[in-house]
Amino acid sequence: MPKVLVVDDERPIAEIIKYNLVKEGFEVQTANDGEEAIKMVHKMSPELVILDIMLPKKNGFEVLKEIRMEYVMPVIMLTAKEEENDKITGLELGADDYITKPFSNKELIARVRANLRRVKLSNVNEEMKSKIIIAGNLKIDMNTYEVSKDNEIIDLTNREFDLLKYLFLNADRVFNREHLLKEVWGYEFGDLRTVDVTVRRLREKIETEEDKYIITKRGTGYYFKSK
Repeated sequence: MPKVLVVDDERPIAEIIKYNLVKEGFEVQTANDGEEAIKMVHKMSPELVILDIMLPKKNGFEVLKEIRMEYVMPVIMLTAKEEENDKITGLELGADDYITKPFSNKELIARVRANLRRVKLSNVNEEMKSKIIIAGNLKIDMNTYEVSKDNEIIDLTNREFDLLKYLFLNADRVFNREHLLKEVWGYEFGDLRTVDVTVRRLREKIETEEDKYIITKRGTGYYFKSK
């Protein structure tokens, strides 16, 4: 039974989300402020966190920063419809996904399942996972989920690693954002800027002016350039 932490200062909303998730077979706990959220993360070690941005004591962005210092579980941010910039900020801080309020129960469950399914697939003991791949001065360890450059570990989120692995294993093939959103995120629909932000964050971490790996094909999409 997957454990989910729901963080929202509006108790009725938190309880509705909890009720719907419990009906689907999840074990759910709630927190109503940022400080309580951090304590609950340490206490229950959830497999997924649903995190509102507007929280007392510590806002959602502050909570996300603290979570990412120790944990890699998926974090889905709850954002207000008019606050488009919040979505970008959340992704840049390491959020895996976001849902815009108001949202349907169907969409919520679909997003939760998609994120948990991605983690489950990442943990499957495949033959490929035992391999270490060298790409230029990058080393991608499929077993430990670590990426290093010139023997220095690069701190990637799970989503960034999944995107890098997918592009590398399909090197020199150009994929549009819709395809990447479906294959890496597991979504049939969603905000395509999610892909752009993740690509940009990944480039900032693994590339320099001399070393370019992820190439933009103008008007088409992205591809990993083999060396």
